[in-house]
Amino acid sequence: MCEADAMPVVRDLRVLLQLRDFRRLLAVRLLSQSADGVYQVALAAHVVFSPEKETSAAAIASAMAVLLLPYSLLGPFAGVLLDRWRRRQVLLHGNALRCGLAAGTAVLILAQVPDWIFYVSALSVTGVNRFVLAGLSASLPRVVDTQERLVMANSLSPTAGTLAATVGGALALVLRIAVPDGSSSDAVVVLTGSALYLGAATAALRMPPGLLGPEPSALQPHLRAAVLSTVRGLTAGLRHLWERRAPTVALAAMTSMRFCYGALTVMVLMLCRYAWARTESEGLALLGLAVAVSGAGFFAAAVVTPGAVARLSPATHPDGRLRWIVVCTAAATVLVPGLGLFFEPAPMLAAAFVLGLVTQGAKIATDTVVQSSIADDFRGRIFSLYDVLFNVAFVAGAAVAALALPPDGRSAVLVILVAALYAATAVVVLFHVKHGPRETARSDVSRET
Repeated sequence: MCEADAMPVVRDLRVLLQLRDFRRLLAVRLLSQSADGVYQVALAAHVVFSPEKETSAAAIASAMAVLLLPYSLLGPFAGVLLDRWRRRQVLLHGNALRCGLAAGTAVLILAQVPDWIFYVSALSVTGVNRFVLAGLSASLPRVVDTQERLVMANSLSPTAGTLAATVGGALALVLRIAVPDGSSSDAVVVLTGSALYLGAATAALRMPPGLLGPEPSALQPHLRAAVLSTVRGLTAGLRHLWERRAPTVALAAMTSMRFCYGALTVMVLMLCRYAWARTESEGLALLGLAVAVSGAGFFAAAVVTPGAVARLSPATHPDGRLRWIVVCTAAATVLVPGLGLFFEPAPMLAAAFVLGLVTQGAKIATDTVVQSSIADDFRGRIFSLYDVLFNVAFVAGAAVAALALPPDGRSAVLVILVAALYAATAVVVLFHVKHGPRETARSDVSRET
């Protein structure tokens, strides 16, 4: 067992937090993703819980598609550019730009403009998000000092970011309920997100411009040259990924799980809006509770995943991480229908915890497999592809939910379909573990700290 896995979890976290550059990158992530949580809940509240709107599952799915799908086309281009631009500059300018765009969204909400103008503004904020999130993930190996600590870094950093988004979402819900004046409360929440984006940009200034890579030899200073090389870069990136079956299988599994998460998210939104609450405020409060319970599952995943991976296989071998994905999907196969088919708040909240744990646990494993198996010069474009798969799968799951859900959100067919997909994912990954080619993790993690 490696050193990081042999120590207790708390001690491992303390060791990571002693790395100065890791702390600085983590600060940017926490502020940025807490702003994401605030902004996304503000949008959800405006679209789903506004008293003047009669929301349907189809309307929720359409909003998700408008906000996410157009930038799925941008994602691969973002990856190629991330492999040429200094990632610290992407984090600085991306968050500063989102600060201004989010403030503009607040003005549009107050002006009660037509929905399409509101969606264009929201689309701009989420579009920049493609660069920032991919840049954070691609930068992480540059701020840890050993390969052995990368699993723990992946447990702490993305999970802490998800928890920050959860806290941001909870803050948004509190503000929305405390200022129950429709558009005014939505604008206050969005402006809070704008302030947090500004904080993330300021935190990025604490890191040297060249710290997060890529290496100067990989930089293309002229945008036109970078854009012209996009197709060639994408082809090389996809070929690089395909030659490494472990990250390919992990990404496919995570895409499947994201589809399930999108479908169940729409179902919970509809249940909170119509089945479990008499007023919009009650529905928001229930949604906030579901988000908090799911966040507890994310935290549990951060605690248990490194030890689970170590027990399933040596941490330097990708099979251990893939086996953990099998465990996560198998658990979801059993527990999601076992809890979700009651369609009552208490068992559904338990299901939210399970989904938080298994989804984040699988994501930690997937992040580590990709970072360990993909060369630094390709990480930006592969993580952007990862981000695109996340968006497309989530929206596809939401679209299926829109077709399957009745007005009150109760659909046994949808729950069973999701459980079957979890089971199929577990079988496919297990087949690769048993019969696929044996691969070892890379050990060329940067030692710059």
